[in-house]
Amino acid sequence: MADLNAEALLADAQARTGLTDWGDDTLPERFATAVKHLGAAGMDVDGQHAAAAVCSGLLTSRLEFFEDRRRHPVADEAIVAPLFVTGEPRTGTTLMHALMAVDPEARALRFWEVMYPSGPPGLAEVDDPRRGWADADWREINAKLPKWLHSHPYNDMLGDGLPEDERTWAFDFRVMTPTAWWRVPVPTVVQGLPIDAAAQYRIHRMMLQQCQFGRPEKNWVLKGFHGFRLREFFDAYPDATLVWLHRDPVQVAASRTMMMADIMDGITGPVDLKATARLHLDLTRASIANTMSHPLADDPRILHIRYLDFVADPIETIRRCYRFAGRTLTSPAERAMRNYLAHNNGDRHGKFRYSTVLLTDIGEDLDALHEEFRPFRERFGVAVENRG
Repeated sequence: MADLNAEALLADAQARTGLTDWGDDTLPERFATAVKHLGAAGMDVDGQHAAAAVCSGLLTSRLEFFEDRRRHPVADEAIVAPLFVTGEPRTGTTLMHALMAVDPEARALRFWEVMYPSGPPGLAEVDDPRRGWADADWREINAKLPKWLHSHPYNDMLGDGLPEDERTWAFDFRVMTPTAWWRVPVPTVVQGLPIDAAAQYRIHRMMLQQCQFGRPEKNWVLKGFHGFRLREFFDAYPDATLVWLHRDPVQVAASRTMMMADIMDGITGPVDLKATARLHLDLTRASIANTMSHPLADDPRILHIRYLDFVADPIETIRRCYRFAGRTLTSPAERAMRNYLAHNNGDRHGKFRYSTVLLTDIGEDLDALHEEFRPFRERFGVAVENRG
């Protein structure tokens, strides 16, 4: 394997696979930008070797992915009326997605599929080793980031877990998410990567086609953070339905702060909690401002749901979402969802603890924050949550 050098890593991946098609002529330049960011992160030799190994794996996976599209008619797969869940972090989107994913008539992306997408997962044998590889990866993640299980107990699903839509872009080098880069001591948010939402949704659709190929028809249920990309999202999926969960932004900012602090503590070591709180309050403010101003936020293909309504009655809320999407919540699906709720307590790996004191510690006044977010709460009927 080559050192952390873009040209050498690109050439090495092509030599090892015997493949040359990146699927996008801009990939080498974009990859070079990502490597430049990694090189500027101040990693030691071990960190650089880990980064090079991750780059190598992603590049190899990409070459093989596009070779699959040449060898099989994957591109002919029609992605029909997918149902997406979105919202701010910590608003119940993962639980809603997990419940929808147990519907026998639904299909969701699985981590083993997006971590090791070649060949098409639908052609995989029962003993395909990729499931075991992904399980081993997730055991390593859970050992390295044990606190993440407190806020995200779904990580115990290992390779069968449910990736966010953003994970499909890992080998496109436009985002660097923890589930691709956990071995590398770099922050999750890397500024300056060449974002292109339309191109990212093209890759996302390709991944859905890859995972659907060779399998019986089912209803896609997906989850990601699509609020900033609504125009490109609906351009890519004009027949999609988007369920958008909303929660008190003050609680969102406090909860996401602690969750990301727990994640980054395992990847980069101890974090500056005040700096993390400032960052995630700023990110929450920016996202709420986007929600309030985006011309497509009231598109008729979007169903806005209150977090507290979902928490109070998850099944009836999903029944409402299904009706909106033109689907039916069948009795087998409802039984599967109720069984999931009965056997997957949210604090099964330990209680996730966070507090809005995180925000007062950085000089914020909670009453002023509630007033700042009042127009958002009034528009979507979101109550102030009176908790820590």
